[in-house]
Amino acid sequence: MFTGLIQALGKLQTLDNDRLQISGLDVSSPIMADISLGDSIAVDGVCLTVATILPKGFVVTASPETLERSTLGHIPPERPVNLESSLRVGSKIGGHFVTGHVDGQGYVGEIIKTDSAWEISFTVPRSQVARYIVPKGSIGVNGISLTVADCSASGDWFKVAVIPVTYDETNLQYLQPNDAVNLEGDILGKYVERFTQPASTVGQSDISLDFLAEHGYG
Repeated sequence: MFTGLIQALGKLQTLDNDRLQISGLDVSSPIMADISLGDSIAVDGVCLTVATILPKGFVVTASPETLERSTLGHIPPERPVNLESSLRVGSKIGGHFVTGHVDGQGYVGEIIKTDSAWEISFTVPRSQVARYIVPKGSIGVNGISLTVADCSASGDWFKVAVIPVTYDETNLQYLQPNDAVNLEGDILGKYVERFTQPASTVGQSDISLDFLAEHGYG
């Protein structure tokens, strides 16, 4: 579990089909100062497990499904990735609950600098993500906890207003129109959706009181 508050930027390199190396970290950064084998670290919003610790970084293994669903398989070598270590019990939750399980990808639209913020719009081609995007709701973009400033009724388009400190300390500053980003809908919305849906009949028995009466029982 994460909060969507980025702690550091690192450089990602693909070592082979499923191993990724994140390097370029300062030894005093929050990530390196408290890293251990087996730790969960969000890399551009994707929860991955530390397999090897390096002097200024670490190595993780990503499954084929993770590489397909997220941007990790095709991030430009020069572009930094956002990093956040997992939430500790008793820690402050400054953003929102982020699981690190990416729902899909979105694409950058307009990037507009205003007097007080950067306004960035995104298109969302997949309904699996769009249905969790609501006005003033929370959304994870490359692991960053952001608030939806505006969106279409279907959720296939949304806009966020990014304050300068978030823009400067994350890889949002490197995005260009049409770039892909990792998106994760708010888990609270997913639970609400699940609880308000009709109960699934999968795995339920076909035996009912009417069935028993019909066959001479009762």
